[in-house]
Amino acid sequence: MAWTDSRFDRQIRFVHLGAAGQERLEAARVLIVGCGALGGSLAMQLVRSGVGQVVLADRDVVELSNLPRQVLFSETDLGRPKSQAAQAALQKIGGPSRIEAHDVHVDADVLLELAPRAQVILDGTDNLATRYLINDYCVSRHVPWIYGGVVGSSGLVLPVLPGVGACLRCLFPAPAQVGSLESCQTSGVILPAVQLVSSLQAGACLRLLAGKAGGSEPEAPRLTMVDAWSTEVRSVSARRDPACPCCGMREFPFLDAPTENAAVALCGRNTVQVRPQSKSQTDLARLAERVRAIASAVRVHSGVLEFQVEEFHLRVFPDGRALIEGTEDPARARAVYDRYVGS
Repeated sequence: MAWTDSRFDRQIRFVHLGAAGQERLEAARVLIVGCGALGGSLAMQLVRSGVGQVVLADRDVVELSNLPRQVLFSETDLGRPKSQAAQAALQKIGGPSRIEAHDVHVDADVLLELAPRAQVILDGTDNLATRYLINDYCVSRHVPWIYGGVVGSSGLVLPVLPGVGACLRCLFPAPAQVGSLESCQTSGVILPAVQLVSSLQAGACLRLLAGKAGGSEPEAPRLTMVDAWSTEVRSVSARRDPACPCCGMREFPFLDAPTENAAVALCGRNTVQVRPQSKSQTDLARLAERVRAIASAVRVHSGVLEFQVEEFHLRVFPDGRALIEGTEDPARARAVYDRYVGS
């Protein structure tokens, strides 16, 4: 292969990879759900490693508070959809990777569209609902995925290999109650913790993609807990639960539930995402003209319409989604959306 003799020379010398493993990386396709802190670091590591196709999906835009820990973005990206900004940064790296960017909220319909042909799905999300959806999809289709979560200085990593070890619901049968877990808002987060968790995720991903070139048959994965501040590392066996509702009983409620036109509060953001009642493209230029008489700071930037109205800052995307900053109340955000964007 043209790339392997020079660009990836040091990787090929790694005994568990070799030329055969590098060829498998270049033939692989990976889906990364979320391309902020974890997802951006994961994408950078996979592209620099020569993974052939890297698919990015993210619903958010770049904000100033992202820059201390989201490695693909700079101040020039502020207000730009994260998937687009990440794609632009990754393409500058060069190499064989082909990068797809999807500025979408990943629900069941979107996952069913983007996930086929992906050998591995990587978790770069910031919410439990999407993780349980990914778990349902991957167990039902027998696709490996790698969970990662980070808050403060600590994080968790779990490779989920359907049929080999535990799935997410073996360990955590149901999502925790809202407000019961630490979050980035309450406990903050530091870049070393993000990099530590994403590196463990990326390493597990490369081993899976390299296949037999990467070692023996897959072992039952372990749940790894790390702390970048105390330098503590713990690892425990992640055994399958025969009574697990997902991989044991084959129930997939997060995947099978009808896709709702929901309003969802974003973690630690005083922002709610609202989706339209029907799937159709939005004429942002026309909407901008319509709200200009009643709103301030109206502009279309990087394919996103922004404007200020009442005490809210709205960002409207071409697919009709909107991020409404200034409230954590989904019902109120839905009302603001219907008033200024349309039902």
